[in-house]
Amino acid sequence: MTQEEFEHIAPTLRELMLSVGRSFFGNDDDAEDVAQEGLVALLRYVDKMESGVRHDALAIRVAKHCCMDIVRKRKTSLFVSKKKNEETAPPDWDVGASPHEVLEAKELHDAVNKAVQHLKPSERRLFELRQIEGLELDDIAKQTNIAKPSIKSIVSAARKKVFEEIKKLRT
Repeated sequence: MTQEEFEHIAPTLRELMLSVGRSFFGNDDDAEDVAQEGLVALLRYVDKMESGVRHDALAIRVAKHCCMDIVRKRKTSLFVSKKKNEETAPPDWDVGASPHEVLEAKELHDAVNKAVQHLKPSERRLFELRQIEGLELDDIAKQTNIAKPSIKSIVSAARKKVFEEIKKLRT
């Protein structure tokens, strides 16, 4: 696909990504971040994308990954307990944040913690290693003796479950 072709479909993909971001975070500011990061990610691979093919599913998948990346980047997001029913204290909140931002961050923190607790123990372990601790697939494979393709598949499925659970909790 050429840059011009991508620019032609970008507004449609952006709207899809905004929709995913809004349903995940519940606000337009974060949805804009999702759409922007998602389009930049797609633009990096524009030469590998096929021309004349709908890329809606790809845009939605990229947007979901961007949502999780944004959550992971925030210090206020994923301090998940390693023990099933153990409560975790929320992280320190930014001093300069507005009360609304602090409340939103706390709600998101709680939603992610609850969502991750719904995962099977094996899924939760791999999800935490990849998404929270930020380990590379090679490192996880060495630590767990699980093949990289299996790790990718399990983490992807866990990420989807967490995403869906957060959507339920936030509505």
